[in-house]
Amino acid sequence: MTEPIRQPQIQEKESPPLVRNAAPQNAAVEPADTTGDGVALLRLVGEWRQSTMPAMAAALDGLAGKAGGDCALDLGGITGMDTAGAWLIRRFMTRIADAGGSVRLEPGAERFAELINALPERLPQPKSGKTRPTLFQRLFAPLGEAMAAIWEDLLAAMFIIGSAVRGAQVKSGRNSGMSPAAIVSQMDRMGVQAVPIITLMSFLIGAIIAQQGAFQLRYFGAELFVVDLVGILQLREIGVLLTAIMIAGRSGSAITAEIGSMKMREEIDALKVMGLSPIGILVFPRLVALTVVLPLLTVIANFAALAGAALVAWSYSGITFATFLSRLQEAVDFSSIAAGMIKAPFMALIIGIVAAVEGLKVGGSAESLGKRVTASVVKAIFVVILVDGLFAIFYAAIDF
Repeated sequence: MTEPIRQPQIQEKESPPLVRNAAPQNAAVEPADTTGDGVALLRLVGEWRQSTMPAMAAALDGLAGKAGGDCALDLGGITGMDTAGAWLIRRFMTRIADAGGSVRLEPGAERFAELINALPERLPQPKSGKTRPTLFQRLFAPLGEAMAAIWEDLLAAMFIIGSAVRGAQVKSGRNSGMSPAAIVSQMDRMGVQAVPIITLMSFLIGAIIAQQGAFQLRYFGAELFVVDLVGILQLREIGVLLTAIMIAGRSGSAITAEIGSMKMREEIDALKVMGLSPIGILVFPRLVALTVVLPLLTVIANFAALAGAALVAWSYSGITFATFLSRLQEAVDFSSIAAGMIKAPFMALIIGIVAAVEGLKVGGSAESLGKRVTASVVKAIFVVILVDGLFAIFYAAIDF
């Protein structure tokens, strides 16, 4: 017994790098003769753990390469085993089986057999390299992903519309109803507080359109027709469109950020646990407020744009205010005003629904919140412009 103990000490002095492999001496594979039925017997002894894994892996790999048929494993001498040791034995059994042989566990291995058999025969092998997608996949895979995302957004929008119309706002067992205070508060934030910026931007837009129109019409001696240009363009298209775009950037992003931050803090899940509908409490008041304030802001934007155009027409072309108003009455009729105002409620619903859908998609990180706010503004502006174009086609078809 003294020689096996003295030998590692001599190796440690002669070759220091072998100190790292000194631990595997506690585990060993001892080939025995054969079993009673002539099967080669291997006796495993010692601690089969993570620390002994390198040496035992090399030993078993060598025996697996030399084994030519069936063999049996005697695990009675193993004093301890973890998952790493069990995996080595399982891999050895798999390699023997792949070579056409078989491995059985001798009696006395019941306490380790369950762990060994619970492991898979092979670990999943990492792919050697990424397969290059075909040209068809590179062209149409992004298109398919975009269409699937649009379909999911459409379903989410339909869910929000249905929940908002149903008005599921209050706790189970109570009567459903609206919260006037929440709606008025949102109208103040989205409408009243937006009046200054809407007025300023519309005033400047009207002034710019009037200046550019007068500059071009001057060559034809028709500067007076700048009133027709500004009036029809502002009341039918520019007024409601620019107002909706500014509201999408100002209020739509705020809705997404508010709902998204509540989603991150799990406040929406808390509302569901309490028996309340997040759509009814968070989204419905904002949809109602947007539907009310966007037409009103459009009216303010139209007045501001016409005022800016009148000021520029007077200072740039010498058109007096009386002449401007008289020509405006002749150029603009009720259909021009109605054509723009009809669009406002639809655009308001689009902005609110898109903002709510993106807000409910927010994950648990600030990065996700930023991405969803950006996506909310971009999608809302895109859909608003698309709807404006569809209305223009519809008006042209019915000659409105």
